[in-house]
Amino acid sequence: MRALLDASADPQLAYPVLHLTGTNGKTSTARILASLLVASGLAVGTTTSPHLERINERITGPPLEPRRRERVRRQHDPIPDAELADQLRVLQGLEALLGERPSWFELVTACAFRWFADVAVDAAVVEVGMGGRWDATNVADGQVAVLTTVALDHTEYLGPTVADIAEEKAGIIKPGAVVVVGERATSVVEVVERRAAEVGAARVLLLERDLACEGNELAVGGRMLDIRTPWSEHSEVFLPLHGRHQGHNAVLAVAAAEAFLDAPLSREAIAEGLGRATSPGRLEVVGRDPLLLLDGAHNVQGMTALGRALDEEFAGTGPLVAVVGVLAGHDPGELLEALGPQRLRLVIACRAPSPRTLEPDEVAFSASRLGLEAIEVPSVSEAVDAAKADAAADDVILVTGSLYVVGAARACLA
Repeated sequence: MRALLDASADPQLAYPVLHLTGTNGKTSTARILASLLVASGLAVGTTTSPHLERINERITGPPLEPRRRERVRRQHDPIPDAELADQLRVLQGLEALLGERPSWFELVTACAFRWFADVAVDAAVVEVGMGGRWDATNVADGQVAVLTTVALDHTEYLGPTVADIAEEKAGIIKPGAVVVVGERATSVVEVVERRAAEVGAARVLLLERDLACEGNELAVGGRMLDIRTPWSEHSEVFLPLHGRHQGHNAVLAVAAAEAFLDAPLSREAIAEGLGRATSPGRLEVVGRDPLLLLDGAHNVQGMTALGRALDEEFAGTGPLVAVVGVLAGHDPGELLEALGPQRLRLVIACRAPSPRTLEPDEVAFSASRLGLEAIEVPSVSEAVDAAKADAAADDVILVTGSLYVVGAARACLA
């Protein structure tokens, strides 16, 4: 990865970077953070993963037409097909000089860093793909490093304990960085503070001590938040995302933005930045009668948060018909147990559109062991059709288990 960017004149050094890692909440936090920076008048490049429907979603930046860029300050667009093709064409030529073939993720990350330099962003919001220390994005030196949460996930790559995983994720902390920590576990905080001291980070900001979501109430279409950071206090600000956990993500994003600016966000920037934030595939409402929800929860921590959000925000609705596809490395029984079997009337097991998918019979077997009715279908589209055929008007259809499943469902529901 370094060789690829060295051959590209190190575009990742052409602009300041805000770097995000964590087990859950990375993409939502990154999108909220980018929205806040755009609302503050900056041209922002953002790279997140995975994409739901098109690879272009992974790389967004300011509109290319100068007039539109000035007129629609808040609008950031996915990289156009032609621009993406141009970047890949250049990288293909560089690849031949390297003697080693980059991975798919390295190529996409290199595209992002190069394009951000080409369109002259003021800042880049960069989400880690997995872990941190050895991730392709870690060629950048983040002026702000954000750690959202840490839980057991990808243990075959990151280590068997939460502390091991925290060590890998803390690898994004660089000299002089401000570190924003959303994880409360003492073992994680100790790892982060030790890494910050070792590399000479400027400051470590901890949830509850230095920043907090003091108020996080249910509102029509989202959450009403009271946010405290070392720079400011913002009361009764609206976030149009579902789930109490999005309040957690929002306070991290606000603290990261203010750490980057070293100043409080204006009331207008907070209202616009939070008010225009989106996070597709994260407790996203895509249909009604029956209510149809998409959520990419794919580990125990994510499923637990999803279950709590369903209880708080969608209480009084009918039972759940769940379309579930799971990737290898995750136990579908543990996921369903975390979501809450009592919430489920029917599980429709399907293949995730990924080579790493578990087969539907494995998911269905895990559901049946929990006493749930389960059926198997081959594909996400067929599973969604089966759910719509089975669900009554007051039921809830939930598509979950993997962002790959959610992306496929989103495409077939378009």
